[in-house]
Amino acid sequence: QVQLVESGGGSVQAGGSLRLSCAASGYMFSRHCTGWFRQAPGKEREAVATVDSDGRTNYADAVKDRFTFSQDNAEKMLYLQMDNLEPEDTAMYYCAADIRESFNKLWARNAGECAHNYWGQGTQVTVSS
Repeated sequence: QVQLVESGGGSVQAGGSLRLSCAASGYMFSRHCTGWFRQAPGKEREAVATVDSDGRTNYADAVKDRFTFSQDNAEKMLYLQMDNLEPEDTAMYYCAADIRESFNKLWARNAGECAHNYWGQGTQVTVSS
């Protein structure tokens, strides 16, 4: 059973930092086609940092140079280091992955366009001014 479990959210003041974690299990882990997304009240969900099927990381313009995506393959963890946080970063943050079955196993997609089909429950980030 695939599970993505986020943690690390909280309340900070503007300029502060948080590190979000996502524990992945139930499939052959890799960073390909994984990502962090967020959704603020009354707004649509948006991509924050995503990794494509070739392993390249893409950041939303609003978070470039402030957020950093990383992973620990041995621990099957995804991370989002968030520095210099702004009130506009307040949102529920989700990790997601595109996982497909092949040869009776579940794998992270590593070819073609990512379509995130597994999501965590989210972790709340609140930034006050």
